[in-house]
Amino acid sequence: MKILVIYASIHHGNTKKIADTIHKELGGKLISFTEVSKEEVLEADLVGFGSGIYMAKFHKGLIKFVSSLPKVRNKKAFIFSTAGMTQNIFLNRGHKNIRKILNEKGFQIIDEFDCLGYDSFGPLKVFGGVNKGRPDKTDLEEARKFAKKLKNNQEKVAD
Repeated sequence: MKILVIYASIHHGNTKKIADTIHKELGGKLISFTEVSKEEVLEADLVGFGSGIYMAKFHKGLIKFVSSLPKVRNKKAFIFSTAGMTQNIFLNRGHKNIRKILNEKGFQIIDEFDCLGYDSFGPLKVFGGVNKGRPDKTDLEEARKFAKKLKNNQEKVAD
């Protein structure tokens, strides 16, 4: 199975930490959205799309890339993110735009993951930011468990 983990991690490397953890468990290829090609996405069996959440949305560059993809069939995807604000409030908003585009492109979203990340954007900078040290060991372990579950589910489908 060809696996591709694509991420946008701009400010503090929060999402990159999660992407690295997921990639170590799943295998495949880990790549920034600025370096990935449409062909790599089309050749993969399972594609992960991850980003920090910016103003309740995925990074605009990753959204632009996903929007440029052709329609696909039987292509599985998962979504992951980090954010400065609690995901219980913003998960639906944070993943909503990428989820909608992926669904329109024909991707089957099999699971989603989110966690808090260090955030010092805008006025938060004055206070030294929020969620210092996040994602932490617990967050990374949850990301590893998420990836292991994805892997186990894909292996069951392949059997």
